[in-house]
Amino acid sequence: MIRIKICCISSLEEARLAVSFGASALGLVGQMPSGPGVIPDELIARIARHAPPGVATFLLTSETDAAAIIRHQQSVGANTVQIVDALQSGVYEDIRQALSGVKLVQVIHVTGPESIDEAQRIAPEVDAILLDSGNPNLQIKELGGTGRTHNWEISRKIRETAGKPVFLAGGLHAGNVRAAIEAVEPFGLDVCSGVRTEGRLDPRKLEAFFKAAHGFGS
Repeated sequence: MIRIKICCISSLEEARLAVSFGASALGLVGQMPSGPGVIPDELIARIARHAPPGVATFLLTSETDAAAIIRHQQSVGANTVQIVDALQSGVYEDIRQALSGVKLVQVIHVTGPESIDEAQRIAPEVDAILLDSGNPNLQIKELGGTGRTHNWEISRKIRETAGKPVFLAGGLHAGNVRAAIEAVEPFGLDVCSGVRTEGRLDPRKLEAFFKAAHGFGS
């Protein structure tokens, strides 16, 4: 059964709601240059501490220095680090050695065919790749939470060649998630705005999304 990560979790109550519908991972958004869902590190740490066994807690960090990424994870205790921008200084091995047992997930923002080469280069360094629809080249970087889809044909080529599990994000909702799964065949899904109403998790949208993702209709 496909893994589903509910991102932009804003409270313990939202975390419990997401898990109750079957979420296998929670996305906890640290400080970002733009986009929804940012919460204080203190709250990220609290939600991570209270997550049930078997539920992954993803720290979304916009840090681009390996030492800063290490410090960010150590301050909150999430069991997975989702690096939403390109690593600029230090190397992935530095992070692995410092954070034993913590999974590393690198976001690739699918902007064009060049993203295939980027994913193939980075995949051996991390545990999984997450494909999103941001644009890190803007003056104010978009690093997630755009609500936009991207070219799923490129995502499929990345999934076929990366050699690591691939999560698909970007504009997913109950109405398009089956098409996304059929087009890309990802390991997992990542959804934020598609299960929210006025910024809050919506139980009806969660139910519809999980049913559609698991092939039971929307």
